[in-house]
Amino acid sequence: MRLLHLDWPHLPFRIEAARAVAAGRPLPELVVIGGQPWQQAAVLDCSPAARRLGVLRGQPLGTAHRLVPEAAFLDADRQAYRAKLTAALEALARFTPALEGETDPDAAGFGRILLGIEGLGRLWGDEPALIARVVEAVRPLLPAVPRVGIGNTRFGAAVAAVRGEVVPAGGARTEAAYLAPLPIRLLPAEAPTRERLRVFGFSTIGEFGALSRSAVLARFGPAGAELHDLARGLDGRPLRPRRPVERLRAEAELEPPVEELEPLRFVLRSLSGALCEQLAARGAGAAHACLVLELEGSSRAAPAPIRIDQPLPEPAAAADLLERLLLARLTAQPPTAPVSRLALELSATAPAAGRQLGLFAPQLARAGQLDWQLAALAIRFGADRLLRARLRDPEAVLADQRSELVPASDE
Repeated sequence: MRLLHLDWPHLPFRIEAARAVAAGRPLPELVVIGGQPWQQAAVLDCSPAARRLGVLRGQPLGTAHRLVPEAAFLDADRQAYRAKLTAALEALARFTPALEGETDPDAAGFGRILLGIEGLGRLWGDEPALIARVVEAVRPLLPAVPRVGIGNTRFGAAVAAVRGEVVPAGGARTEAAYLAPLPIRLLPAEAPTRERLRVFGFSTIGEFGALSRSAVLARFGPAGAELHDLARGLDGRPLRPRRPVERLRAEAELEPPVEELEPLRFVLRSLSGALCEQLAARGAGAAHACLVLELEGSSRAAPAPIRIDQPLPEPAAAADLLERLLLARLTAQPPTAPVSRLALELSATAPAAGRQLGLFAPQLARAGQLDWQLAALAIRFGADRLLRARLRDPEAVLADQRSELVPASDE
């Protein structure tokens, strides 16, 4: 899965500095955020000059005062910091619901946002174009330009953000090849493990990743084995959206408006593909589709939008089958005026339906498509005209009493 990593290091200090400049009173060079020196609290953030003198996040304020007694100590406005990042998350939600971000200023991950961007190319352009759009969306909300990187895993995306790069798309081998020549200090190791890596003479991530897993376990324990997985591009930590992905929506403006079904089919195929790619990347499917078409008309008498609600036979992320169902509905009820906008929403998301296939019966793989074909036929000919045979009494004397025809939708 492709992940876009945004990082605003030391965001509380950046927010305070921007606030002070806006008020016409820039902050001094030495700043500590978290409270006053006599308070029993810890440092939340500090200026670069204070960091160079030994002030650290989480350090007692009294200790920080002994290191930089001349510094300006500011109370932490946690509510304002949280509101700023929440506003950025809301702005980014228009790009994708697969959005992860920590809004607690005391959390280590505060200032970092992760977006799942699989399948967004159809909607927002290629990855460089998407980066430009995302950065522009958050520019007025958070101070300074974030570090930006794209990778195939969480760790790869984070490293790419530090370096301002994009990891080539691919699997674990591609990720490992990108990480191999990079300095080993980029691995998120604890201080004792980092010292042991130095003692063993490892200088690049690739040197560490080339070791056998058993050797790493023996020398570094479970924590070292997790780092070894990262070095080999095997970061299995999933994206955890801040909100459940209950629905996905995409829309397209048609300029000029179109009257015929073939151009609508092209747009519908693009939107279906974009949404289904995002679902498939999460192993999910949708059980309901809603298609809305806005029609062109005068400002006084614009035709009412056409809304098509289509239940799907099973939770799935099958773009071609979804397109056929919705196109069948459009064919049965064509628009009465040129279409100026088309919007598609997939909802009732759930794990994609799967089937256990028989080893010697490959035809069972066609069972899933049969449900979709029946749904399309019901749209075209009417649900009451699709019938199936049901056994009543196989041993009845008269043939017409042995079975009966019932609607195909009846269970």
